[in-house]
Amino acid sequence: MEDRGETRPAAGTAHIWAAVTAWCLTRLWLVTAALKINPVTGRGTLDPSVAKVYQGWYEVLSTGAFPLDDVSWQYPPGAAAPIMAPALLPGLDYGHAFVVLCAVCDAAVLVALARRGARRDRSMAGVWLWIVGLAVLSTLPWNRFDLLVTAVAIAALLVAAAQRPWADHAFGALTAAGAMIKVWPVLLLAATTRGRRTRIAWSAAALAMALLALGFALAMPNAFAFLTAQRERGIQIESVGSMPFHIARHFGWSGTWAAKDGSHEFVGPYVELASRISQALSVLALGWLLWWRNRSYRTAAPWVLPDAALTAVLLFVVTSRVISPQYLVWLVGLAAVCLLRRDTTQRPVAWLLLAACVFTTLEFPLLYRELRDDADPLAIAVLYARNLLLLSAAAVSAVRLWRATVRHTVADPMVTRKLTVPDRPLPAARPR
Repeated sequence: MEDRGETRPAAGTAHIWAAVTAWCLTRLWLVTAALKINPVTGRGTLDPSVAKVYQGWYEVLSTGAFPLDDVSWQYPPGAAAPIMAPALLPGLDYGHAFVVLCAVCDAAVLVALARRGARRDRSMAGVWLWIVGLAVLSTLPWNRFDLLVTAVAIAALLVAAAQRPWADHAFGALTAAGAMIKVWPVLLLAATTRGRRTRIAWSAAALAMALLALGFALAMPNAFAFLTAQRERGIQIESVGSMPFHIARHFGWSGTWAAKDGSHEFVGPYVELASRISQALSVLALGWLLWWRNRSYRTAAPWVLPDAALTAVLLFVVTSRVISPQYLVWLVGLAAVCLLRRDTTQRPVAWLLLAACVFTTLEFPLLYRELRDDADPLAIAVLYARNLLLLSAAAVSAVRLWRATVRHTVADPMVTRKLTVPDRPLPAARPR
């Protein structure tokens, strides 16, 4: 457990106000753009993901059933919570209520990060990464429910660092809640300290997940149909696995893209092979995480949990058959928590992710049609740059985590000193 720390002296107040001002200025522009508010008429057309997809799910979920007839619904039952949440804001239509809810969640994350970053032994770098990273992603974060599940994951990591008897229980419960919305927060459990903390956190997560699963299963039928919904997924055109096919289209490859399983995927020769390779790499990534956990001797250090969480999610993002632009919201949120600590190993990773955000916005929505329909060289180059940045971030993250937490006999001078036999014989003891 880490100590609670103290707040900064008054000299740090200007830094905090600068961050708050930057957040207000960027959100004033971006949230208004997400709301599509015309400055003259006050009206506009919302993003189709909210106005059509999410609102359609909302209408079906309101009847007490999951939208099983919609191939784009491939989420755990807990995803119903953020989709239904706009009902908490009466007086607004669904789309505007959703964007406003995401903006409120964004503000809550800012406050949570700033409160932790303002402590004497912490850093405000995580706050600035959250402000700038989401701003670079343009209006996307406020048009997807990934911002909400990222907030749950951030809350879990911040709670885990609290010096409270209930911290491990709360961390496990929040992790379970996030996993029931979009699976990936379960990876946060990978770096809990071995022993008592792992038993408490994992038990709390298992219990919370079981209760939530039982509640959804009793309340709404087909709550877990998502487990088989992604069985036939192929290679989505923005994933790392898609990169060879974008080039192959210029050299006579007979495949093409198709709207499939709620995304745009490649279909044709070798696509199934690439899909299997991606799944195998995900299994290898899981194996590496288990190997690291077994070899690591510093899991009790406070910075290890957020650092390892970022590494785990990065490894599964780059090996996934799908990389949607909103995945960057997850990574920015986790990296922001890492940067709250001055002793984090992930500072270079955060810079790579920020650069990846820039290319993600260029790729979607600006060049997405050219990438999908025309295999435009510029669009392909932008996608390659983004994915290579993500691959580099995953590699750097894993290497730096390993070097900082795994003891090497040759590299560790303390261990070497204990194990090395002296080159010359010890002097004989003098007679008394």
